[in-house]
Amino acid sequence: MIASRRFLPSISSLLALESVARLGSATAAAEELSLTHSAVSRQLKVLEEQIGVQMLVREGKGLSLTNAGAAYAQSVRSVLQDLARASHRITVNGGGTSFNLAILPTFGMYWLSPRLRDFAQVYPDVVINQATRVAPFDFTYEPFDAAIHFGERDWPGVNYLPLAPERMLAVCAPNLARSGPLASQELAKMPLLHLETRPGLWERWFTEHGLTATPQKGMLFDQFSNMAEAAAQGMGVALLPDFLARSEIARGRLVQASTDEMAVDGTYYLVWPKGPISPSFAQFLDFLRGKLGHQNS
Repeated sequence: MIASRRFLPSISSLLALESVARLGSATAAAEELSLTHSAVSRQLKVLEEQIGVQMLVREGKGLSLTNAGAAYAQSVRSVLQDLARASHRITVNGGGTSFNLAILPTFGMYWLSPRLRDFAQVYPDVVINQATRVAPFDFTYEPFDAAIHFGERDWPGVNYLPLAPERMLAVCAPNLARSGPLASQELAKMPLLHLETRPGLWERWFTEHGLTATPQKGMLFDQFSNMAEAAAQGMGVALLPDFLARSEIARGRLVQASTDEMAVDGTYYLVWPKGPISPSFAQFLDFLRGKLGHQNS
């Protein structure tokens, strides 16, 4: 049993409270909910009586929320949004099975998407719902079955499946390297593009290739995909993960600015919480392991 029915008000009462809290009056709430003013007032009264806490102060024809009412309305809004999302998921997924995956945007687009396409051909009834998360989170409080993680094995309480290491390529628009790849000394004179979550990456590149590491000036980006687009527009040279760089090179939008590559500390992992997993996610896990050719986690 989830809870006593006393603590499970009707959806109508909760919608009335949330609407009044957001719009500021019972009249506006009634219009939004296609109800009469008296019907909204009645729902609010029923809610207060059921919970046993005063949530509204009636001042003439107006309403204002007590502190308890405002706090409760905020919680109600979150619950209603979760319910709406759950209803939307089951509607769009139909009768099939599904699981929720948190992805890193660039890796998800360029490395994971082709594999998801292959998975869909083998398991057409399984739907993978995706949302972006760029940092570790608590699986207890987030509605995900698994996530893509880059770095070390430093996410507590999860299993790990290594997906890919990361190697960086220096790339630029074709017009910036008309005569072919550049020597490191020439590269250092070019406008360089930077990722804010990877400080010092260019300095490390030049150090590994025999040049004194000095702070390199240039445009700053928060996503590899944005930086790749800027590079394709001729704004400078970018260090991009090989899976992204090679995709853009194949499309003719970028070329290698250097023949050298650089390994980066860290690995892309699929992670999921320890404990039982859903049948649909188990199918995806087995599929990936088969594609990768290993069984470790």
